[in-house]
Amino acid sequence: MENIPNCPQCSSEYVYHDGSLFVCPECGLEFQPEDATGDGNAEERVYKDSNGNVLNDGDTVVIIKDLKVKGASSPLKKGTKVKNIRLIEPADGEHDIDCKIPGFGSMLLKSSIVKKS
Repeated sequence: MENIPNCPQCSSEYVYHDGSLFVCPECGLEFQPEDATGDGNAEERVYKDSNGNVLNDGDTVVIIKDLKVKGASSPLKKGTKVKNIRLIEPADGEHDIDCKIPGFGSMLLKSSIVKKS
């Protein structure tokens, strides 16, 4: 029997082998056999802003362009300061910042549209 590792992203034990990749049916991650580490943890992701500065949980960032917000009467303006961000693994592959913006509420942002302040 083949030794199949748990998923490095969600630690699921239901990973299966598909050609040259391992596939996790729970989170959808596809990974190479060499990407699976012995302790079951994926390599820590580095989050960078639009200028290439490394972002950390709790940082304050500034939005670099106007953003249309679905359901809101006005756009989120360029220069809006967002405090105490939380970095997340993007479920949709793009939005990797979870934050609360005064006047808009809880929101997901892309690290590519913010700069560290």
